[in-house]
Amino acid sequence: MKTHATIGGKLLDGDDSALMRMAREIALAHHEKWDGSGYPGGLAGVAIPQSGRIAALADVFDALTSVRPYKQAWTVEAAVDLIKDTRGKHFDPDLVEAFLGELPAIVTICERFSEPTI
Repeated sequence: MKTHATIGGKLLDGDDSALMRMAREIALAHHEKWDGSGYPGGLAGVAIPQSGRIAALADVFDALTSVRPYKQAWTVEAAVDLIKDTRGKHFDPDLVEAFLGELPAIVTICERFSEPTI
């Protein structure tokens, strides 16, 4: 599991377009945590690229609020509670505040693009 960030970074390496550089940055940084306990680099705070910090927050919210073969979707409220509880540990505190400020728009987007349940 922990190798997928590095593998993704390697797959995206070698193209110096701005889009591909950012994609590689996100692949490598989306499991880093604000407190330094993430992977693959153990980066902390602002040493984590902002794109990775944003992607981490979006990734966790999406994973929690989406149905997976191994779990039911969490409610938005439960996911937001976890995000609030882990700000400053897992997530950039400033990005959590920005996320909370945009939550109604985020929920609208999630509802519009969610996959239908069978």
